[in-house]
Formats: sequence, structure tokens, C-alpha cells
Amino acid sequence: MANIALLVGTTLGGTEYIADDLAAQLVAKGHQTSVMLDPNLAELADYPLWILVCSTHGAGDLPDNIQPFYKQLMLENPDLSQHQFALCAVGDSSYDTFCQGPEKLISLFEAAGAKAFVDKIQIDVQRDPIPEEPALSWLSDWEDQII
Repeated sequence: MANIALLVGTTLGGTEYIADDLAAQLVAKGHQTSVMLDPNLAELADYPLWILVCSTHGAGDLPDNIQPFYKQLMLENPDLSQHQFALCAVGDSSYDTFCQGPEKLISLFEAAGAKAFVDKIQIDVQRDPIPEEPALSWLSDWEDQII
């Protein structure tokens, strides 16, 4: 089965809960997972699939905990052509920067050659007060495609 990294960008911890639930669902299917609150490129080489579970902070920014990873990607400009990613973005649609923070990381992933494994999900906490539910449903829609 697959080795999957769940990269978490969180301000108040909500996306960490989502990542933990996604990881548990993947483990139940036989996959190996690591939930990473402070991802580093050196630690990610053995993970061909990355699931970015990330909120938006402030005016469309990334949460503080994942900004060092963003800076590392910018500085090192790695070759990520052997990696795929999925995006689970969480935000509040009452803000005009709804789910824009993680798009900054996705742009770097794509510029470095990584490919999207599936279409992203954008969870609106205004509509989904329990964001784990749509996240798990999203994962259920495509988890059988993981080799």
C-alpha cells in the first residue's frame, strides 16, 4: 500500500483534527501515514502522495506553522515530479480570501513538477460546522485509486 504524508497548516488546530481523521481512514485501508505539522523536504522523499490539509490565516496567508515549509520550497526549488498531491482547504466564506492560503503552496508544488492526484476540496466552516465530515467523504470518493 501507499506511504502518504498529511501536511497540516493550522492556526487553531481544526485542520489537525481533519488530518488525523483522514490518516485514520487511510490506515484502515492499509496505507501508512504521517501527519506533519512542521513538514521538511528531507522527510518527504519517501512519500509519493502528499495531502495538504490547510486553513487560511489573515488576509489569504498560510498559517504560521507551515510557513517555514513554504519558504523552504521557494529557496530550494526542488524537483517534485515524483510526487502527487491532494488539497483539503478549510476556510470561512465570509472572508474574501476564502481558502486562498493553501493555494500558495499548491502553486509551488506545481511549479516544481508535482501533479494533482484528485480535485481539491474547499470546506466552508460556515456551511459545514463539522469539517471532518466533508473531508472524509471527499477521501472516500478517491481513496480506492491509491496504489
